[in-house]
Amino acid sequence: MERHGHLQLAAEVRAALLRVSAATIDRALRRVREQAGGQPRRRAVSSAVRRIVPVRTFSDWHDPPPGFFEADLVAHSGPTASGSFVQTLVLTDIATGWTECAPLLVREQGLRVEVLTEMREHLPFAVLGFDTDNDSVFMNETVQEHCRIAGVEFTRCRPYRKNDQAWVEQKNGSVVRRMVGYRRFEGLEAAATLAHLYTRVRLFVNFFQPSFKLAEKTREGARVRKRHHPPATPCQRLLADPRTPAAVRDRVTALKVNLDPVRLLAEIRAAQQRLVALADKPMTGDAPAPTLELFLAGLRTAWKEGEVRPTAQPAVKAVRWWRSRRDPFETTWPLLRQWFDAEPERTGRELFERLQAEHPGVYPNGQLRTLQRRLKGWRREAARRLVFATPTMEPGSGTGAEGRCYRATGEDKAPASLETTDGVPHAAAE
Repeated sequence: MERHGHLQLAAEVRAALLRVSAATIDRALRRVREQAGGQPRRRAVSSAVRRIVPVRTFSDWHDPPPGFFEADLVAHSGPTASGSFVQTLVLTDIATGWTECAPLLVREQGLRVEVLTEMREHLPFAVLGFDTDNDSVFMNETVQEHCRIAGVEFTRCRPYRKNDQAWVEQKNGSVVRRMVGYRRFEGLEAAATLAHLYTRVRLFVNFFQPSFKLAEKTREGARVRKRHHPPATPCQRLLADPRTPAAVRDRVTALKVNLDPVRLLAEIRAAQQRLVALADKPMTGDAPAPTLELFLAGLRTAWKEGEVRPTAQPAVKAVRWWRSRRDPFETTWPLLRQWFDAEPERTGRELFERLQAEHPGVYPNGQLRTLQRRLKGWRREAARRLVFATPTMEPGSGTGAEGRCYRATGEDKAPASLETTDGVPHAAAE
């Protein structure tokens, strides 16, 4: 950010920022993050392909060189998995954590191979290994033949053992779900918007987003102690690996020099806003994207808002106007209103017990709260009529609920229906 002129810090502040640890940052942002407040069934796989493709568990990697990837699919189906929806193909390198994402419009093995070929061309280093789960979109002759021709080692994890693919599973949450969310996306426009988003996400995550990598894990009785390498970006790990070819180093270094992280983040937010609009409501026109200056100004106070990603905002829900069950007092509301007008000082429980006595076995005790809510509305009406009565009204001419006379002035006492007699907060008490 300093190189691109977005940030100017005093020497003391800059030194403090460079010294601060990740744990200190987490403690400072814990309250803000707190305020921002199933496992799918696997299909049966082809037994022939399954017998040919070897199994690789989480303990079988043994520090591979850059180029061995785990792959997985993330479904953007929203609350239901029915129908056709967009999915995301995720590739994560074991050695560096380099992550690539691409949308799939449909679950089809031929399209899957085409997308994989396109992703290999955009990677800065060669794909040496391809490890997947037992999904039928991977366990088929098309993918197997593609890996054989390309000279890529094709392996699979054990069925129902998600920890065998711990690296890509972690990126499913920290990259895809964090950037895209859990809404439902379907159609060409949503797939194109996702593709545009992922072109920015791959640069931001791989070049500017550091992460921890486990270095050692030891068990002492019931306690497991973990030691991690210092946090680094996938780009830094790729450049620091002695097995990385010189041509790859030059290509990655040249690409990093021209990248502006603030501009990338602004473009990511704009694409996220477009995705939310596609998922939540029909588009009426393209909303103007904020300028880089406005986006940069908003970053100064964004931490106070807790969650600023558009895809993390809750979906807009329609106001509920319908009834979920039949009104149990549908035939007796007029009678209850007569009792209330005649004796407004009666509590909801007293009226309910009187109703139970006249209609034995019809109204169980659990329906008392329904009556109390209706009485609350009636009392609010009476309070409104009394408080907002016109000053020119003669004593005795003011009418309350259902024609009952109340005095706006004079010696008459306010109706007892304005008092909190049955534990339900009335309008006057409010």
